[in-house]
Amino acid sequence: MKSYFISLIVLIAAFGANTLLAQKASQWTYLFDGKSTDALRGYKMAGFPDQAWVVEDGALVAQTGVPNIDLVTKQPYKNFELTLDWKVSKAGNSGIFFYMDEAADKEAGNGNSPNWLDNFEMQLLDDINFNDTAAIRSAGSLYDLIAPKHKTLKPVGEYNQARLVVNNNHVEHWINGTKVVEYQIGSPELNQLISNSKFKNNPKFAKSTNGLIMLQHHGQKVWLKNIKVRKL
Repeated sequence: MKSYFISLIVLIAAFGANTLLAQKASQWTYLFDGKSTDALRGYKMAGFPDQAWVVEDGALVAQTGVPNIDLVTKQPYKNFELTLDWKVSKAGNSGIFFYMDEAADKEAGNGNSPNWLDNFEMQLLDDINFNDTAAIRSAGSLYDLIAPKHKTLKPVGEYNQARLVVNNNHVEHWINGTKVVEYQIGSPELNQLISNSKFKNNPKFAKSTNGLIMLQHHGQKVWLKNIKVRKL
């Protein structure tokens, strides 16, 4: 009887520890809460690029007339869920990248190459007024690879919600509560799309399996707020 109770206590303790770990893993963390930028820095920079991005009325706002500097998280995320609210100016363009690997870029000697050449992007865009209206490069798309379906966007100047889920190579793009793109990294279907795209001659494209989340500064105004992430 004594050994039974000891085993039961061990099981309960193990269950409690596993539950605590699961709860901790599912907790949301703000990358930007309307005030603090402490969780972000400039791409290949130690600090935050406060001339390229300014906090205004609870939003991170990409500035125009300055050098484009993308934002990256200070820590890597492999399996995660990211949500944020976004809006763009007329003809505005931005995007969400993941698995960014600055070290690999430096080692390859391509420190000045555009980072979008190497990584998947969930596009954020003014679909109506931007000079490229191809669906495969529209808001919510897997940029230049998969066009979104069943998408509804708010008018330019109003906030949309983006949700990006990356879990064991399964990726989902959501816009305003609707799943618009879904794919499996490494699948024959996606590899075929890559082989037929402008990325086909880049041996580094989509080869990172872990890395930073990046928010793009494309030269137009974009507003981002309520940026939060949780590990899966």
